[in-house]
Amino acid sequence: MASSTNEIVHEFLPMIRVYKDGRVERLVGNDVVPASVDPNTGVQSKDIIISPEIGVGARLFLPKNADPHRKLPLVVYFHGGGFVIESAFSPTFYNYLNSLVAEANVVVVAVDYRLAPEHPLPIAYEDSWVGLKWVASHVKGDGQESWLKDYVDFERVFFGGDSAGGNIAHNMAMRVGSEKFDGISIVGLFLIHPFFWGEEPIGNECADIKIAAKAYADNLWRFVNPSTVGSNDPFLNPATNPNLSSLGCTRVLVFVAEEDLVKDRGWYYKEVLAKSGWKGNVEVMEAKGENHVFHLLNPTCENALAMLERVASFLNQDKV
Repeated sequence: MASSTNEIVHEFLPMIRVYKDGRVERLVGNDVVPASVDPNTGVQSKDIIISPEIGVGARLFLPKNADPHRKLPLVVYFHGGGFVIESAFSPTFYNYLNSLVAEANVVVVAVDYRLAPEHPLPIAYEDSWVGLKWVASHVKGDGQESWLKDYVDFERVFFGGDSAGGNIAHNMAMRVGSEKFDGISIVGLFLIHPFFWGEEPIGNECADIKIAAKAYADNLWRFVNPSTVGSNDPFLNPATNPNLSSLGCTRVLVFVAEEDLVKDRGWYYKEVLAKSGWKGNVEVMEAKGENHVFHLLNPTCENALAMLERVASFLNQDKV
């Protein structure tokens, strides 16, 4: 008979288990790879510590043949993982961001925020904001990081993220809308299969087969954010935010996958954003026959390559 210390009190497969004695077992997303020059793309990366007091850092990516005389767009990227797994230093995001930097010819700052349940929300949001303030400190040639000072056009800044990271990217853009950065312009936001949700099911969430999945999403949100009001929390359900029109950018690109549980939320985000009075342009691109974060699991498939190309195009459009 298993001892009481081995009793599982929370389990969100395939990501995480929490035991009665308080142990946290992350089942995936634990691997890290060192920063380096990627042999396939020539993209350079390096790690920096943003706030040693709270353990917030980032991995920076610089494209091959970057020229300080030709400033580049900047992407501030937030990784996914349900707020409980993965990091900015994982092989999954190392591979994806190397590919994105090479395809789009942009600089990337991938923020590494602290994870729940040890650090419940809103800590991930606050850590991400610390990362953004560090980025903004380099405007006008200030700050200590040469890659940002030498290569970045701070009038072409984008936020991006997948899954929970897409949720963070949206919420950071909301905060930028109410707390303007001096000298930094957030042009656009790209959200890949963002983790948005709500109390009332919409679209295919109403199907019987989705009932258990809906409970999983509801429970995961309460697990990572114990102080939440529930799945209609404005951090999770943008439709409930009365200030949605203040989203702090002018272009949004949302990616959804046909078989993904959160697909309808991505389409709904476009609908409510357009109705909110926000003065920007929002588009949705749906990948047929695909599921959640397929582009990370199968990065060379046709739909993943099409997504990468679309993100690169989005990042290199003329400023609005």
